[in-house]
Parts: sequence; C-alpha cells; structure tokens
Amino acid sequence: FAKSAISSAKVAVLGAAGGIGQPLSLLCKLSPYVDTLSCYDVVGTPGVAADLSHCPTKSHTTGSLPDAEAGSWPEGSEGGLKAALTGADVVVIPAGVPRKPGMTRDDLFNTNASIVQTLVEGCAEYCPDAVLAIISNPVNSTVPIAAEVLKAKGVYNPKKVCGVTTLDVCRANTFLAAHMGKDPKDVDVTVIGGHAGITILPLLSQTGATMTDEEREALTVRIQFGGDEVVQAKAGAGSATLSMAYAGYLFTENVLKAQAGEKDIVMPAYVESDITDAEFFASPCRFGPDGVEEVLVFGELSDYEQGWFDKMMPDLKAQIQKGKDFTSA
Repeated sequence: FAKSAISSAKVAVLGAAGGIGQPLSLLCKLSPYVDTLSCYDVVGTPGVAADLSHCPTKSHTTGSLPDAEAGSWPEGSEGGLKAALTGADVVVIPAGVPRKPGMTRDDLFNTNASIVQTLVEGCAEYCPDAVLAIISNPVNSTVPIAAEVLKAKGVYNPKKVCGVTTLDVCRANTFLAAHMGKDPKDVDVTVIGGHAGITILPLLSQTGATMTDEEREALTVRIQFGGDEVVQAKAGAGSATLSMAYAGYLFTENVLKAQAGEKDIVMPAYVESDITDAEFFASPCRFGPDGVEEVLVFGELSDYEQGWFDKMMPDLKAQIQKGKDFTSA
C-alpha cells in the first residue's frame, strides 16, 4: 500500500457484504488509488460502509441497498444501484452464492447468472465506461453473459469486461514457491485458459523450475483445483473468500494504476480474445488508461501443457456458449 495515488477514482463493489465482498472492500479502503469506495449489496451494506469508514485512509465510503429508501451510508445519502454505480471507474462484482462441498462452479450457474445479468444491466445504464472485474462464478460463463448484456444495450467495449483470474496466479506462485523453497514474490507463473478446473492451465515449463513428471502433475492439478481444497477445508461454510478478496484487490488496484497512467501493467485476465479459437480466454494482458490495451500471446507450451490445452478447449468453449445461451433464452 506504499505508493501514493496519481489520480482519484471511484470503485464500486457489488456484493460488498458477502464473504469475498467484505475483505475485498477493506483492502480497497486501504488502497491509496481509491478515492471513493462504493459498497452495494442486497443486505448489510450501510453497516459495512459505516464500519469501513472508520479506517483512517483518504477514501470516502458509501453503502447502498437496492431499495434507495431502505437506508444508506452516510445516513441520508442517496441509496440504490444508480447511486452506487454513477461515476464508477472500476466495478468489481463478487456477488452471488458460494460453492458448497461437492459442487462445481457450474452448479452455481442459474443463480449467479441472473445476479450478474441484473447488475451488469445497471452498469450499462449508470457507468457504461467503467472497467468490469467479474469474480462471480462460473467466470467462464458470467463474463460472456456480461458481454452479451452490454452488447444488447449498445455499450460493449471488449477492453473493459474482464474475468478476474488473478487467484489462479496467486495459487500457482504460492504452490510453486513452496516446491522450490522460494519466496512467492520471486515466482511468476503464467496461467492461461479459464477459471474452473481443467480450464486453468499453469505454464510451469516457462518458469525454469525443475521437477519430476509426478511433481508437475501434482502441482498442475493442485493449482487447477485449489478452490476445491478450500471448499473442502471449510466443510460447508463456503469457498475461497480471503484469498479471492486479495486477488480481486490486486486486480482492481492494477487497473487503477493503469488508468492513472502507470506503464507496463501486465496481468492475466479472462477477456474477449482472438489468440485461440475460444471467444474468451485468459492470458496475460497489458492494461492502459482505457482497460485492456493488448492481449499478449502466452509463448510456447510443453508437450505436457499442450495435452491439457487440447483437453480444456472443448470445455471452455461449451461454458462460454452456455453463458451466451442464457442471455438469449
């Protein structure tokens, strides 16, 4: 949090009272790049915003509920989705229901698809130029849903609709660093594909790390199914919230840095892309003042990674199509 802010910005967190939303909002409150932090959810956000507002940082905090008359923070301020979104530079969307043990991200589809559709309709109306950072699972499908909603409203900009896959990189760096006996900050794994199970492909061959075939397989699968590790450990109490909040904050702050004019902001994102034959794909992206400036190629795959790549593409394409079909139903 050491950097001084270059410009002011408004960040809206939709789902701010939830398991991801609260720690994500706290981290954003601590960021010097955030000038206004707007917390929105169906319950609890005036309280979350009031609590956050006591942290001694420069950002101004507001809390809104869907019903503008149902209360807001500060008391007497305008509530509702319009107030939450108007003027937002980045909208982070962790809203939705979490996974329980035995559920795949796809099992969340119907509930979370409807939530994302409704919220993105609001974004189209009130902050069409904002960068959307979509966390709500299944990301492989919810990002295409967001794109279709914005297209229908005539405000779609592929540079500004992103699925947050940062947690896959956080996990890859953490697990590989442990394997190598290094500090995670000294490790940088490129992770491509999507954000679910086998569609997550860490390119361990590009890291220079030495490992046996068994170690490579174990690390790859652990990165792909790291979310399941947390779901099982929480034993029905939810899914990854704290690590996801951290990843969402990293993504958001990097978008803000790029918007403020900082150069060489490169991070992975799940975006509309033509580097493969999947319409949406996660790979490193260079961010600039207007969002995704350039979708970067991901380099050579090893034979092992090519095997995973060939296996994942049909799944990824099917999940993209499922999102598109939802909006046309």
